[in-house]
Amino acid sequence: MVSDAGISQRLLASASGLPQSTVSDILAGRVDPTLETYARLGAVLGADISAKFFPTTGPQVRDRHQGRILEVILEERHPRWGPFTEVRVHRPDRGWIDLALHDRKEHVIVAHEIQSELNRVELLVRWQQAKAASLPSWDGWAQLGDEPTISSALIVRRTRATQATASEFERQLRVAYPAHPDDALAALRGTAPWPGPAMIWAVIEGARTRLIPGR
Repeated sequence: MVSDAGISQRLLASASGLPQSTVSDILAGRVDPTLETYARLGAVLGADISAKFFPTTGPQVRDRHQGRILEVILEERHPRWGPFTEVRVHRPDRGWIDLALHDRKEHVIVAHEIQSELNRVELLVRWQQAKAASLPSWDGWAQLGDEPTISSALIVRRTRATQATASEFERQLRVAYPAHPDDALAALRGTAPWPGPAMIWAVIEGARTRLIPGR
């Protein structure tokens, strides 16, 4: 965010009224800033704060579409894929990965981002890539054994709105997710190796949710 805004840490610290050492620690992930501090930094960067709440027990509260899509992915995955949900990463970027699937034999882990809408495609792609790259900071990384290759999958609910957005930004999405969805689905179901970053459509029709082939 700082590099995107084109300002230095020193200028950010000065404009937000924070010590430069504090700003440096925040950007490096060494401290957990308060919401007030986030607000001061966000005001300088021209950004709004988005907060997510998690209950102390039970699953994460999410919109019903994301939950249903996650269920069908877990149902269709081949047993070779070890699932990890709500994976928390914190260095160099912080966030939660909806689902990580690990294939121990192929030495690959796939960070899945599930979206029922497509808003700000460029930020979505950037943020998913940043979270995937931060997987080594996940507390469960050491249990994976030999360090796996990190890949990603974007699962999107297909609606008229999301199809229109995907069509508008088709080239960007193809660059970010070059693998064919059919190959990714075959890998998920255990009949092929993982092909690399892929975008897969999910359809919700009444009580039925399914992953569909094709771009």
